[in-house]
Amino acid sequence: MTIQIGDKHFDLSVIKQILAGPVRVALTTEARRKIEKSAATVQRLLQSGDALYGINTGFGKLAKTRIANADLEKLQINIVRSHAAGVGAALPNNVVRLIMVLKLRSLAQGASGISVATMEALAALINADVLPVIPGQGSVGASGDLAPLAHMSLVLIGEGDAIVKGAKVSGASALKAAGIAPLTLGPKEGLALLNGTQVSTALALLGLVNAERNIAAAILAGTLSLDAIMGSDTPFDARIHALRPHAGQVLAASHYRRLMAGSEIRKSHLKDDDRVQDPYSFRCQPQVMGACLDMLAQAMRMLLVEANGVSDNPLVFAEDGAVLSGGNFHAEPVAFAADMVAIAIAEVGSLSERRMAALIDATISLLPPFLIRNPGLNSGFMIPQCTTAALMSENKQLAHPASIDSAPTSANQEDHVSMATHGARRLILMNANLARIVAIEMMAAVEGIDFRRPLKSSAILEEAHALVRKVAHPRPEDRGFSDEIEAVAAQIEVGAYDGFVSGLLS
Repeated sequence: MTIQIGDKHFDLSVIKQILAGPVRVALTTEARRKIEKSAATVQRLLQSGDALYGINTGFGKLAKTRIANADLEKLQINIVRSHAAGVGAALPNNVVRLIMVLKLRSLAQGASGISVATMEALAALINADVLPVIPGQGSVGASGDLAPLAHMSLVLIGEGDAIVKGAKVSGASALKAAGIAPLTLGPKEGLALLNGTQVSTALALLGLVNAERNIAAAILAGTLSLDAIMGSDTPFDARIHALRPHAGQVLAASHYRRLMAGSEIRKSHLKDDDRVQDPYSFRCQPQVMGACLDMLAQAMRMLLVEANGVSDNPLVFAEDGAVLSGGNFHAEPVAFAADMVAIAIAEVGSLSERRMAALIDATISLLPPFLIRNPGLNSGFMIPQCTTAALMSENKQLAHPASIDSAPTSANQEDHVSMATHGARRLILMNANLARIVAIEMMAAVEGIDFRRPLKSSAILEEAHALVRKVAHPRPEDRGFSDEIEAVAAQIEVGAYDGFVSGLLS
């Protein structure tokens, strides 16, 4: 399937498709028309002799410096080279692919003055799955993601490095392998390629997609844990949530009810159980998880607007020939969205860790201490709970809002920045931590359910139990945990549990 680049709105399903693997893209006829008109407008305005920011002037604080016509091509090459100042580990390949497609989507709207030839070259890179090596650090999320987008653009001119079929090669070799000639950049083209929020937006969208997957797994894990402690299903009654109808809360409660329906374990303690109410981490799951879902939904709306918008500067309006300088490159909406996702990730992990702690506490769970036979000689799940606490605490620290920070750059010309890029990049680590917190809870929950045998859980929870048991086996006595934790986390991260809880953001 080819993704048509033009007026079609990118929804979350398109974003997931791009992140999932190689894609093909093609410019629509209407997009080509807009691009050509925009490029022609730039050429026409150059003939007027007026100062045009970044077209015949320097950049940032150097905007007052006029550039001779003979040096306009050199100006665009220089901005790409000089701005390629990124450091640190390279961004994941799927993020780079999404960056490139989002950049193509933005430029295709005909407000950037870029040529069809340059657009075709970028599309050809995507179609050949030639992925520039982009260092992850160096952008402050304003004036666009300048440094990382410069590294992307280096490959278009035959410089920098790229990943081709899993191997790192020079930009020149990558172009040759894909049958693409190095670009000669015309007026405004280097600036157009570098200006934009595509890096921070792509990272935030990856964080959102992975958070949705992890939260779905956490809902499943929480239901398994509820059955393991023989908890009450009363708090999930639809009548309760209808009186406080936050969309996420109502949705979450419906999933919990569906997952636990028909549990023999639940039916076994409807009588003669003197526990009136379960701890909050069990009883308030719809309220907490629902609030997290509402935060993710708001973040999704903000990020999809950004993914489908134009964040270049200056903007070229071919209809009336205007070239307007503004601030669409400022990634404050992305920073806020990333902070919202981070807070949701931290809270989901916090709730999961509390349930895990309850499972090993015999006074709450009414299960053997630390979920192990012959406790004392065996320590059981004692230390995995410490691991969840460590990961939970790390995520809490990482959830500190990035958007409230700023640092003046470019000799105080760019005196307020969003810090969206690292705010979005941290979501990779936070989601990895959350997947492992939830994995440990799942392992503990299925161990607890095994102690309830011969009673069975619901049919769907028994299916989830069996899936966990494929990689994490029963523990009659102590053995190492790490490999099995990673195996269950890997199941979560590849979507093995996606079918149990779906439709959270669609």
